[in-house]
Amino acid sequence: MLDVNVRWLAVLYFKNGIDRYWRRVAPHALSEEEKTSLRAGLITNFNEPVNQIATQIAVLIAKVARLDCPRQWPELIPILLESVKGQDGLQQHRALLTFYHVTKTLASKRLAQDRRLFQDLASGIYSFACSLWSHHTDCFLQQIYARDEAAALSSLERTLLSLKGSNTCTDTCTHATNLHYHAKTCSHLLAQHGNIILLDFLEYHPCAFIPLIQRSLEFAVTYVFTPAGEGVTFERFIVQCMNLIKMIVKNDAYKPAKNIDDSKPESLEAHKIKTAFFTHPTLTEIGRRLVSHYFLLTEEELAMWEEDPESFAVEETGGDSWKYSLRPCTEVLFLDIFHNYSQTLTPVLLDMVQNLQGPTNVEDSVQLLMKDAVYNAVGLAAYELFDNVDFDQWFKNQLLGELQVSHHRYKLIRRRVIWLIGQWISVKFKSDLRPLLYEVILSLMQDPDLVVRIETATTLKLNILLIEQFLPYLESIFGLLFQLLQQVTECDTKMQVLHVISCVIERVGIQIRPYVGCLVQYLPLLWKQSEEHNMLRCAILTTLIQLVQGLGAESKNLYPFLLPVIQLSTDVSQPPHVYLLEDGLELWLVTLENSPAITPELLRIFQNMSALLELSSENLRTCFHIVNGYIYLSATEFLQNYAESLCRSFCDLLKDITNEGQVQVLKVVEIALKVSPMLGAHMFQPLLPAVFRGIVDGERYPVVMSTYLGIMGRVLLQNSSFFSSLLSQMASECNQEMDQLLGNVIEMWVDRMDNITQPERRKLSSLALLSLLPSDNSVIQDKFCGIVNICVEALHDVMTEDSETGTFKDCMLMSHFEEPKLSDDEEPPTEQDKRKKLLALEDPVHSVSLQQFVYEKLKAQQALMGDQGFGALMETVDTELVRQLQEFLQGL
Repeated sequence: MLDVNVRWLAVLYFKNGIDRYWRRVAPHALSEEEKTSLRAGLITNFNEPVNQIATQIAVLIAKVARLDCPRQWPELIPILLESVKGQDGLQQHRALLTFYHVTKTLASKRLAQDRRLFQDLASGIYSFACSLWSHHTDCFLQQIYARDEAAALSSLERTLLSLKGSNTCTDTCTHATNLHYHAKTCSHLLAQHGNIILLDFLEYHPCAFIPLIQRSLEFAVTYVFTPAGEGVTFERFIVQCMNLIKMIVKNDAYKPAKNIDDSKPESLEAHKIKTAFFTHPTLTEIGRRLVSHYFLLTEEELAMWEEDPESFAVEETGGDSWKYSLRPCTEVLFLDIFHNYSQTLTPVLLDMVQNLQGPTNVEDSVQLLMKDAVYNAVGLAAYELFDNVDFDQWFKNQLLGELQVSHHRYKLIRRRVIWLIGQWISVKFKSDLRPLLYEVILSLMQDPDLVVRIETATTLKLNILLIEQFLPYLESIFGLLFQLLQQVTECDTKMQVLHVISCVIERVGIQIRPYVGCLVQYLPLLWKQSEEHNMLRCAILTTLIQLVQGLGAESKNLYPFLLPVIQLSTDVSQPPHVYLLEDGLELWLVTLENSPAITPELLRIFQNMSALLELSSENLRTCFHIVNGYIYLSATEFLQNYAESLCRSFCDLLKDITNEGQVQVLKVVEIALKVSPMLGAHMFQPLLPAVFRGIVDGERYPVVMSTYLGIMGRVLLQNSSFFSSLLSQMASECNQEMDQLLGNVIEMWVDRMDNITQPERRKLSSLALLSLLPSDNSVIQDKFCGIVNICVEALHDVMTEDSETGTFKDCMLMSHFEEPKLSDDEEPPTEQDKRKKLLALEDPVHSVSLQQFVYEKLKAQQALMGDQGFGALMETVDTELVRQLQEFLQGL
């Protein structure tokens, strides 16, 4: 009686309020009395005349049912069933609609107890739902024959609702076995939903489906692969039939174990049914018809090739699209059947190839389409045909000649052959044929047909395996790729070509430098044109990543374009970051790694980082690598500008982060201390007390403890005055004497040395603890045995014996920087790699001989204590350790 808009708002508010107020534990939850009253009101009648409102009421009732049915609302299902039986058409439809949404919602619950309740419920209503479906189907068929269109539509709607409702109760086979009988005579909607039930049933209850395998295969194969299906079926139905065949063929539950005795009886039964059905004639007919009928390009596809070649070239066929599109679905079915029955189907396919040997008459469009289809099949089945096709000979004797036929109509075959080569290139193709192939690619990249040029470019990315073979063609092919990028206009096509360009740059590395000038000039224009196309911008970012890596230090010339791109892509306040962030961060990182020097603009971009660290997303690791990149590039400028805000972000992160994330944060601090011991300790001072406490408390996670000790080792060895002030601060906080606390630190360090697995950190720990010597401090002398123990362990790690002289040397020492000699396949070092090498020359771990340092510290301690006192100190050390120590120190 109320206005339709009032009812619409009421049902929406009511529905949205269920999640907020219906649960007993919710704030301001409804009382049980109110809920009882509301539940009763919801099912008082089913007479809402407006379809949209009726649907929302059904969804609302289902939401309440999910929480309360059947325990608090046992009367819901009986009332729905009673209303469905009524004679009033509107009431019956609304009750059916509600019944469908309620059963769908209850079936979606996943807890075991809820599943059992639903099974009990389903067993009680399933037969009724099936009979309801059967009744409405019969009515629909009778009305179709009587040409009563209005009544038939009404019955069809009820039939579909009944079908959907029973689809949630597929614990019984009876209903599904009858669907195909009706599918032959009723509407496409009914047939489609019938197939959906069977597909769901097969997916979730494969063993219960076994009695249906024979009938389902008979039905699907009849409609898809015999004349019975011609002219009366439609694409969506064909797709579902193909999916049904595919799921039966490849279902693991229907395959016996390798050892037959280990097979389950139901698997053997299903396998027996399949074997009996898929006879040699049946498989032969399926294979031939798949290729000769379903693989043929349609008139619509050929028209698209002529009218919109770019859309044809990039038509999506990957991912899950096989569920909904006929061509990719056909190809997937072909692959699955060929894989499972290759012995039968291989001769069939090879016979089809043999019948098409030699060039095809360009006037014979039927034969051209057939050859395209057969070559498509050979490409798809490349791995299965490995032992049966001499592809090298076929390439030289047949395919090469077909690529040289320049007639306009032969473009079908030119495009298919270059695609076919791409499929076989990683399966069976001799390397000495590649130069010949590059000649072909060079020619086809200049083909008059755009689709052929795009297919050739796509094939190229699979072919660059031996760089020295490709380099003579690099300039010409890269120039043609760039021309193609300019010629195409659709975003999808530009993305496809950019991906190929990226692959080429990645493969040839620094060899690309002489040829990228035009591309570098064009990318800013393309970036500007793609403002509304974020996926194209992602492709541009990927290309820039490869460009920067290929150009190395020369990438600094790109900064006027590159840095604003990074700025936009990594700014979380800009909407495009949702699409661009991951690639933008990768570009930012490689830009830092290849930067020869810091610039004000490059430094300024780091303003984006605080917000990125707050996101705590899956990109956090890349963010830490970026921070490290800045520290390696220009620690002083970077830390002076950003250490304070960075330290705040790190403190917030450490409150709620995994152990692995904690290690990533601590590694940044460790690198800062390594690059600039004084400035690093000062800038990250707020984080160091937590590190100190972690060591004293004996952090349980070994990798975290190892990082703690690495940080404290840097401070103790390279900034001893800061260590002293930190020790004083912590002693005050812990209400302990400094010496006592120092003793606790050394004791824990010695005890947890095994947590440190990296030789560099193990040597660092040894150097750091040795730096406490010489000392007359009784606590340090009391821990002398542990310090010597760590030193001997580290000496075992880093000392190697010279086989000629019999003396030991520290294998971690680096005396000068050498440019490494690279093979053709090796990437040259980045600017950051060079910075790390130069830094290592100044790092005590790589510049101080542990052997010499141990010797000098022990000598200094001996000089401080005198021979007698030092002798007594050495007696606290295990005699075997002393013997090993003396062996390492001999000759000094």
